[in-house]
Parts: sequence; C-alpha cells; structure tokens
Amino acid sequence: MTHDLNFKTTMHVAYGEPTPVSPGIVRVVASNASPLTFKGTNTYLVGMTELAVIDPGPADEAHHAAILKAAAGRPIRQILVTHAHRDHVDGAAALKQATGAPVMGFGREDFEPVGPDTKPQGSEFIDFVFAPDVKLAHGDMVEEKEWRLQALHTPGHAPDHLCFALLGRGVLFSGDHVMGWNTTLVAPPEGSMADYVDSLTRLLPRTESTYLPGHGDRLDDPQRTIRAYLLHRRWREEQVLEAIRGGIGATIQSIVPVVYPTIDQKLSSAAALSVQAHVEHLIARGLVVCDGFPTWDRPLSPA
Repeated sequence: MTHDLNFKTTMHVAYGEPTPVSPGIVRVVASNASPLTFKGTNTYLVGMTELAVIDPGPADEAHHAAILKAAAGRPIRQILVTHAHRDHVDGAAALKQATGAPVMGFGREDFEPVGPDTKPQGSEFIDFVFAPDVKLAHGDMVEEKEWRLQALHTPGHAPDHLCFALLGRGVLFSGDHVMGWNTTLVAPPEGSMADYVDSLTRLLPRTESTYLPGHGDRLDDPQRTIRAYLLHRRWREEQVLEAIRGGIGATIQSIVPVVYPTIDQKLSSAAALSVQAHVEHLIARGLVVCDGFPTWDRPLSPA
C-alpha cells in the first residue's frame, strides 16, 4: 500500500532579505537550513507601523540584524514564540534587548526541564527552561491598533506549541504544527501523537485560508493539507500495527526500516522517535502491549 503526500518543496529564499507573504506581513528566513528545518526558520513581522515579531529564530547575529533591518525603524511591540525549540526561540533575548519588547509564549514551567540525549531531542535542540515575560494560554489575545493575534494551544510537536490566528485576515501562523514541505516531527517524550492528532483535528473547522508555517512556504489550502496529514498518520499507524502483528519480537528499531525503507541515515533517529510516538499512541488505545516503557529495543505485541 502506498500513500504519497504532495509536499511543497519549492521555495525561493534570499537570506537576510524581507519577503512579503501577505498584506502587512513579511518573512525573514534564518540561514539554518538542515534536514529538520528545510530552508531555515521563518521569522514573521506583522503590521505596518507597529510590529509583532513571530518566532525570532536562532541566536544568529546576521538573522538578528536582518529582522531589525526589515523593521526599518518601526517599533517592535511584541515578540511571540510558537514553541521553545531553539531554532525558534534562541534569538528572542537579543531582540528583546534591542527593542524592549516583551517575549510572549506558552512557557515551559509545567513540563519536565530535562530531556534524553537521543537526537533530535535534548537541550541541544530544546530550551527546557524557557520562561516568557508574558504567558499565553489558549484563546488569549495580543493586539495593537492594526492587528489582533489570538493564541491557539496546539500541542503535539511540542507540549508548549502555539499557533497564532491573525483575526479578520484569514491567516494562521502555524509554527511547526502544519507545514507544507514535510510532515511534522512528533518525537517522544517532547512530542505526543495523541495530542498532535487532536490538535490537527481541532483546526479543521477553522476558516483561515492561508497558513504561514515555521519552515517552508505559505499554504493556501490548509484544510486539505490537514486532512491529508491526518490520513497519513492513520496510514502510518496501520503500518506500524501490521509490523507488530506480523513479526515475533517486533521492536521499534526493527519497524523503522519496514515503514521507512528509503530513510536517509541522518534522519534514522528521527524516524525511530516517530515510530515510538505511534507505538505509544497504540498502547494508550489498547491495541499494542509492551512489558514496560517502549524503548527502541523492547519487544512489542498486539493486544
């Protein structure tokens, strides 16, 4: 069985230069391209005379300078963070120092401040102690005269993940929750497949017609993309379940080459974490059993 997704992998990027992506919104892309970040992290400047910055990106002097250049002397009033992964949040401190704007986000106080050494998790990639100046909860509003942004808590990729809806404009800043260039990485213990599927499902009734993601180009048919990603996750989960049912002593490690036969070795750990997320979801639903926590080498059995 095959289930191919149509990814949007073409994207023109001029690092350091602001690119208009919607009226009153420009994008500046950080030069931190990688297999997990695509062309780099997107930073958005919202507004015409008074600005909000969404995702200041990594701690990179050139990117910081490019954000200030794009602001062109206009005051930056708020710095919003979709989640505390370092490629999105590490640039916040320097931007706050330069502008005096408060950093706003969900915060990490309620989550475990340590992580495993296994990449792509761990403190190398996640600011486990990120504490915003202003904590945002689901439904909270951030507004100036020209715009209103509503925070939407969308855990799954990260427990603190927020999307931001630009009210009255049909635009949603989707962070790493919905992207067009690839599916979102859901990697335990930071990621939860159950939360991710629930968060995706809750976006379906919304009316925004344009998504501006944390990586990759804009999406102009986001509900179709969400439905495709939900179908893809169900299909991937069925693959994992079939592998467990068909193999005596099946483990997460042995399932990875079955469901990801052409995986780049640089992404093999990420693939194993994705399989683990599906396994945890299957265990929670009573479809799979494991004698203890499902580590990568622990045998799995159908319930």
